[in-house]
Amino acid sequence: MSVAPPRTSLLLLAYLAFVSLGLPDGLLGVGWPSISTEFGVPTGAVGLVLTAGTIGYLTSSVLAGFTLARLGVGRLLAGSTLLASLALTGYANAPGLTVLIGCALVLGLGSGAIDSGLNAYAAGAFGPRHMNWMHAFFGLGVAIGPLVMTAMLSTGAGWRWGYAVTAAAQLALATAFALTVGAWRDRTAGSPPSPAAPVDRTVGARPDDSVVAPAGHPGPVDGPAVAGRGGSAGGPAGVRIADTLRLPAVWFGALAFAVYVAIEVSAGLYAFLLLTEGRGVSAEAAGVAVSGYWGSLFVGRVVQGLVAERLGTARVLRGSLLGMAVGAVLIALPAPGWVTVAGLVVLGFAAAPVFPLLTLSTAERVGRQHADRVIGVQIGAAGIGAALIPAGLGVLLGDISVRLLGPALTVLAVALLVAHAAAARQAAAPPPTH
Repeated sequence: MSVAPPRTSLLLLAYLAFVSLGLPDGLLGVGWPSISTEFGVPTGAVGLVLTAGTIGYLTSSVLAGFTLARLGVGRLLAGSTLLASLALTGYANAPGLTVLIGCALVLGLGSGAIDSGLNAYAAGAFGPRHMNWMHAFFGLGVAIGPLVMTAMLSTGAGWRWGYAVTAAAQLALATAFALTVGAWRDRTAGSPPSPAAPVDRTVGARPDDSVVAPAGHPGPVDGPAVAGRGGSAGGPAGVRIADTLRLPAVWFGALAFAVYVAIEVSAGLYAFLLLTEGRGVSAEAAGVAVSGYWGSLFVGRVVQGLVAERLGTARVLRGSLLGMAVGAVLIALPAPGWVTVAGLVVLGFAAAPVFPLLTLSTAERVGRQHADRVIGVQIGAAGIGAALIPAGLGVLLGDISVRLLGPALTVLAVALLVAHAAAARQAAAPPPTH
C-alpha cells in the first residue's frame, strides 16, 4: 500500500495549533506576579486559576473524543480555537480574580478539545515523524510564551497586552481552521492496510504501519471515526460507547498516559530543588540543567520522529520506556550533581517520543473503530496525571526529603513499563459483542 503524505497546509496548521496550546502556559508563569499585585490576591491564588483550567481541559478532552465524528475535526478545531481566543481576550480584560478563573475554565475547554481533536486526527493521518514534530511544537509554544509576556512587561505595556497579543494569534488560527474545514475530512494518508495483509513493524516499516487494527478486532469502518462520514456518539455506526469502555486496553492505556505525564511534569518541576538542596549544585547551574531537561524533550521529539520511521513505532517506544527507567535510576543515585544532570538529560531525551507514539499506536491497542474515543480518554487521563501525581509527590518531598525525587521517578517509570505492557497484551483480546 502506498501512503500519501499529509498535506503541507494541514501539517502547518497542526504545528501552529500545538504552538498555540503551549503559549498560555508560558504566559501565566511570567505574568502572575503582576496579576496578583494588581488584583490584590496572594501568590497561592494561582492554584485556583490552574484548577479551573484543568477542569475545563479534562472535560473537553474526554468529550471531544466521543463527539468528533458528529462535529468533524475541522469544525471542532475552528470552534475550540475561537473559544480559546475569547478566553484569552477575557484574561486581557478581566477586572478581578473571579473573572480570570472563569476565563481559565473556558480556556481549558478550548485547549482540551484542540489537543484531543488534533491527536485523534494525527494518529490516523500523520505517522510517527510528524506526530513527534507536532508535539515538539508544543514545547516551542511553552518557550515562546514567557518571551511574549516578558516583552510586554519590559516595554511597559503590561501583562494584559501579553494575553491580548496571544488572543489575536488564536483568532487568526481559528479563521484558518474555519477556512479549511473540508480539507480535514480526509484521513486517507493514515488509512490502514487491509486487516488480512501482514504488517511489518521492523526496520523499513512505513510510517503508518503501526496504526492498524490489532488481531481479534474487526477491520476499520472508514478509518477511525472519519469526520463527516456518519457514525454515532463519536464512533462508527454500530459501535457503542459501552463497547469502547469495556476494553481493558483502554484503561491500561489511560493509566500509561497518566503516569507518563506525571514523570515528565514532576522531573521538570522538582529537578531544580533536588539539584540545589539535595546535590549541592549552584542555582545558576541548576537552572541551566532544568533548561537542558526541557530542551532534551524538544530535541528528542525532532530526532526520534525520524528514527521511528526507520525502526518502527513499537521498537522505539519500548526503547524509550526503558531509557526513561535508566534516566530515573541515574537521578536516584546518591552521586555527584553531574550524574543527576546526566539522568535528567537521558530521561528527557528518552521520554520525548513516548506521548506522541502512545497516541499514534492507540488504534493498534483498541482497534480503529474505537480510536477517537480512546484518545480523548487518554488525553483526559494525562491531565489527571499531570495534576494529581506531581502534587502528591510535592507533599512527599516537602515532608520527608527532596532526595526521594529519583526513587519516586524510578517507581513511576517501572509502573509505566507495566501499564504499557498490559495494554499491549490486552490488545490481542477480541472486543465485547452485542
